[in-house]
Amino acid sequence: MIAGHVFHRFTSAAPPIADRGDGLYIFDANGRRFVDACGGAAVSCLGHGHPEVIEAIARQSERLAYAHTGFFTTDAAEELASIMVEQSPGSLDRVWFTGSGSEAIEAALKLARQYHLERDDPGRCRLIARRQSYHGNTLGALAAGGSIWRRTPYEPLLIDVAVIEPCFEYHFAEAWESAEIYALRAAQALEEEIQSLGPETVMAFIAETVVGATSGAVPPAGEYLKHIREICDRHGVLLILDEVMCGSGRTGTFLSCEQDGVVPDIVTLGKGLGAGYQPIGAVMCTSEVYDAVAQGSGALKHGQTYNGHPVGCAAGFVVQQVIRREGLLGRIVAAGERLQQLLFERFGDHPNVGDIRGRGLLVALELVADRQGKEPFDPALVMHQRAKADAFERGLLIYPGGGTVDGRIGDHILLAPPYNVTDDELEMIVDLLVQTMDSILPS
Repeated sequence: MIAGHVFHRFTSAAPPIADRGDGLYIFDANGRRFVDACGGAAVSCLGHGHPEVIEAIARQSERLAYAHTGFFTTDAAEELASIMVEQSPGSLDRVWFTGSGSEAIEAALKLARQYHLERDDPGRCRLIARRQSYHGNTLGALAAGGSIWRRTPYEPLLIDVAVIEPCFEYHFAEAWESAEIYALRAAQALEEEIQSLGPETVMAFIAETVVGATSGAVPPAGEYLKHIREICDRHGVLLILDEVMCGSGRTGTFLSCEQDGVVPDIVTLGKGLGAGYQPIGAVMCTSEVYDAVAQGSGALKHGQTYNGHPVGCAAGFVVQQVIRREGLLGRIVAAGERLQQLLFERFGDHPNVGDIRGRGLLVALELVADRQGKEPFDPALVMHQRAKADAFERGLLIYPGGGTVDGRIGDHILLAPPYNVTDDELEMIVDLLVQTMDSILPS
């Protein structure tokens, strides 16, 4: 029963009650089944109702539900940090746990600033980000993001962050450019912005390894991230990679940047880290960043009540154990290839599907009015919302986005099924999506 006191995301009507979950499915209070093809927001990476994770949560809750990190650490936090470091490239060997991805971004930005302070370089306070990025909804994270419609209402409250053009090959590469030539040109925008601000003022550059919700599963072109890494190194700028959505195994490696041959100074995680069973996020940093603090003031000037929450860490640890034991990273690669194959078979020549892209099990379709000219639909048509509503009525949950191109125009649909999704389930997802596309698209 809905009493009517919850402040829902949309005030026009109360959403249906989600009653229970089982694997790929969510059931509402009336028993209606929904195929969760997006994991909410790429969160439910092991599906719903996984018995091992549930057992671990109950066991940790019974043993110790909470301990403040100002007094204690816990086995749960230590074990999860160890398994994360084991799977990460380079010298990413310290972990700061948070309650969400947005909180992880806040902590990462503070850590970047403090790193320079510890090195007696207080002039470095400027942050560079990219347009068409999303790093979270707290004020610091929102300021770092380049999503226009999310930022606009709160613009007067946000810190000043410099932004450069995104690396978005489908829309911004010239017809004659190879992926690598475009990657070089896109990376050059960072070099130019650093020079414009003054290299001695820039503390960090932040970017999503694979752009998630704002533009829809956009991987970096060519060796873009390697070029970015070189530019940051040359100017003493920290590289922060946001893998809240694309990390924790979502693209086939624990950190997606491993596939690009790049090790950031700081990386943020969330969403799939706890698979939705508990709220948890994390910041990982290199030994160099950690040592600057450890050998300087000796404390990160930051903290929140639920840092290192024992139950969240216990859930995250078992999630990683399941992924390892069941070989799900390999499954993600195979299932991602199969999903894109199915989408190309059904939509590869569709006049209103301009691009099918992604990495691993983070995949998107971009909807267009004209495929040849890559012309977006009129924003007034809100095609992404029409797709969401139609799919919902068919019992399919998808993650749509608008403003795909520049924050104002463009529509996409994001798919992020669980890591253990079967081929039959992928076919069912695509079949249902075909029905939605047939219903809403003009061609």
